[in-house]
Amino acid sequence: MGELLIIVAIVLLVAAVGVAVIAFRRPKTPKAPVQRQDPLKFGEMPRFGPRELGPGAIVSHGGVDYVVRGSVTLRQGPFVWWEHLLEGGGGEPLWFSVEEDEGRLELATWTRRSDLRLEPGGEHLVDGVRFRESERGRASYTTEGTTGLPAGGDVDFVDYAGDDETLLLGFERWADGMPWEISLGRTVLPGELTVYPAPPAGT
Repeated sequence: MGELLIIVAIVLLVAAVGVAVIAFRRPKTPKAPVQRQDPLKFGEMPRFGPRELGPGAIVSHGGVDYVVRGSVTLRQGPFVWWEHLLEGGGGEPLWFSVEEDEGRLELATWTRRSDLRLEPGGEHLVDGVRFRESERGRASYTTEGTTGLPAGGDVDFVDYAGDDETLLLGFERWADGMPWEISLGRTVLPGELTVYPAPPAGT
């Protein structure tokens, strides 16, 4: 009986050694390299979209907390951008535009300038800054919350930029036959803002 156990042990030991040798000789599958990501890619752009940055959201900028009163979603073909009406700080309401262009997030604050009597076309000199046309077109829009606009429709727009492209001039006409609304804009970097998302709809 003892000899049988010794034989069985030897057989198991030989088998174990054989398995270890085969495993050692088998070529190892190389690990897939870790893909590094673009650190400047705005893959989380929806945090500025209509779900998070909508009526009820808080935007902190320049030491002032603004509440989003209403939002406008604009569409031109495959392109979508947003304009949000901000109130806070005891001053005039601001509009905050959010757009993604070739992977870069473009943000700007806008102030209505009802004192300006301008029409799109050519160059414009406003507050000592010379503006040149950069884009024009027509887009469809829908609204949410308080914006002073209908629930939806079409808008004509003409955009201008200063020489360094940090100062902006915008023309918008929300219905045929209406006068142009004129706004002055200033670009904003994402790091200059703190956004507290809007509460979920229905809460």
